[in-house]
Amino acid sequence: QVHLVESGGGLVQAGGSLSLSCAASGSTFRLIAMDWYRQAPREEREFVARVGSGDTVTIADSVKGRFTISRNKDLLSLHMNSLKVEDTAVYYCHATEVTTRIIDYWGQGTQVTVSS
Repeated sequence: QVHLVESGGGLVQAGGSLSLSCAASGSTFRLIAMDWYRQAPREEREFVARVGSGDTVTIADSVKGRFTISRNKDLLSLHMNSLKVEDTAVYYCHATEVTTRIIDYWGQGTQVTVSS
C-alpha cells in the first residue's frame, strides 16, 4: 500500500512560478513510476509529467520547456515556470506499483490557480 500527499498549490499570476511536491509513504520500493496529472474544470484528467524506471523523464508537450519534474527517493517535485491561465487545474500525484499486478495510487490533489 502506498499513500501520496501533495502540497504546494496556490494562486499565482500568469508568468509566475510555483512548485508542487508529492510525498510517498508505505511500500514505495515497489513503485516503478511517479507522475503528475491535472484536471481543469469540465475537462478530462490529463498527463503532465513522469519520472519512470531508470529515472527516465517524460514531459507533456503542453508544458514542455516550462515545467520540470524530479524525484528524490519518495519525494516527487514539479517545478512550474512561465505559468499560463490555462495551467489552472487540480494537480494530482500518481504512482504505479508492480507486483503480480499493476496498482495505481492517487493523491488527493492540490489546486493551482493562475490569474491573468
